[in-house]
Amino acid sequence: MDADPHWTEANRLAALHAYGVMHTAPEAGFDDVVALAASICETPTALISLVDSDIQWFKARVGLDACETGRDVSFCDHAMREHDVMVVPDATLDPRFAANGLVTGAPHIRFYAGAPLVSADGFPVGSLCVIDYKPRPEGLTPLQARTLTVLAAQVVNQLELRRAVAQGRLDDANLTNAGAALADSEAKFRAIADSMPQMVWSTLPDGFHDYYNARWYEFTGVPAGSTDGEGWNGMFHPEDQARAWEVWSHSLATGDPYEIEYRLRRADGVYRWTLGRATPIRNEAGEITRWFGTCTDIEDLKRSEEGKDLLSQELSHRIKNIFAVISSLIALSAREHPEAKAFAGSVRDRINALARAHEFVRPHSEVSQPLIGDTTLHTFLSALFKPYVDAGGQSRVLIEGEDATFDDQAATSVALLFHELATNAAKYGALSVPGGRVLLRTRNEGDRFILTWTEQGGPAIAGKPARQGFGTALSTLSVQGQLGGKLERRWEPGGLVLKADLPATALSRRRAALKRNEPDERPRVP
Repeated sequence: MDADPHWTEANRLAALHAYGVMHTAPEAGFDDVVALAASICETPTALISLVDSDIQWFKARVGLDACETGRDVSFCDHAMREHDVMVVPDATLDPRFAANGLVTGAPHIRFYAGAPLVSADGFPVGSLCVIDYKPRPEGLTPLQARTLTVLAAQVVNQLELRRAVAQGRLDDANLTNAGAALADSEAKFRAIADSMPQMVWSTLPDGFHDYYNARWYEFTGVPAGSTDGEGWNGMFHPEDQARAWEVWSHSLATGDPYEIEYRLRRADGVYRWTLGRATPIRNEAGEITRWFGTCTDIEDLKRSEEGKDLLSQELSHRIKNIFAVISSLIALSAREHPEAKAFAGSVRDRINALARAHEFVRPHSEVSQPLIGDTTLHTFLSALFKPYVDAGGQSRVLIEGEDATFDDQAATSVALLFHELATNAAKYGALSVPGGRVLLRTRNEGDRFILTWTEQGGPAIAGKPARQGFGTALSTLSVQGQLGGKLERRWEPGGLVLKADLPATALSRRRAALKRNEPDERPRVP
């Protein structure tokens, strides 16, 4: 990319190197910034990225093992040239980054937001950024964007102080100015933290709580300092305290990020459901130097979701009963007309298979959730397609290719997609005529798993439908949002061809999670 008319690349690099910060050891002041940025923006990763001539180096990082990458794949190289926070809701849809190696390959960056780091002389040197590995169409809230900007200014103030020290310019006047700048930055930081709707807290490496923002004291009504140390746990519902301490102790022992839902006592004595999260900050040796966390009141959201879930479960239960009633009516009719017994049996088989598919697709409570455990994708799909057979009882949906381990966490999204495809094919496509069929091919491609649905022998298709149905939109949203996949549809003259491109780990998240928790000494590339 070309330099801005107001600066040259040589000037920019000179400003960066004047800080004397490249490839230095971690520092608490910078580490605290990225931890807070990740917590406030609710992302797994945050970085202070300094862009050199051919690399970007991370002065501070959370949620990422690598300390640098090539400049050619740097999002921050773009962000540092902006005047405001650069937000990329979905990198796969942004022409600047869709072919980027960090998007097409590990770690599969999807969401990015970066505030430019600009020296006092006006030269961009890098970015303070937050990263997520799933799209975020909503981007950042205004408060999150403002916080990122304020924290970026704090980073620059610390860099400027470092440069003054390195150049021996830290006389009394400069020391006073630098101190004033840092004090102003600290005041802005505290103002942001205290104005947040979330409760912000921080602890020492051993879990000793030594900081809460104003929102914590406003919500709980306790005196300042009274919940320092281990006093925080007494603020939660007695039924949640042992679980909260167990989860927190696990994070302290392992360094795993902390996340829990518990009931926090408000100043009026009412317990409110709260989401607690915390992220560790590590030094160059990998040792935890501090924890940053937040508590978010989710009581209203939880009640709203419970109401919606209850309504959805009731509607789904009635649909399930309708399947049972239809099946019973067919059986009764077959008794009155023995000559239709074979036909009735075939119809009942199809109704029951649709009921089984609905069992996976319908909303569930924790009690009713189907636990299919580990099975294979082909086995699951074969059961799903049982209603679609020819006169000889042979399936009209042929499945071939590489199989994959499959668990219940992916069942709903996969069932939604292929139940919708099969239903539409039976209404309008290849399965709507006697000679039509569907070929479903599956294959592994490195860290991706590809499923291709090809309809053959159906009615001729003139082109893409004029409108997209609700079921199609819902299944697409489910695959993209829940599985992190991509869908491509082509309306060929011979029938619909759909390609589902999924992360290989999406089909068996439980196994992937266990694998991630296994020790791995290999170097990891971002």
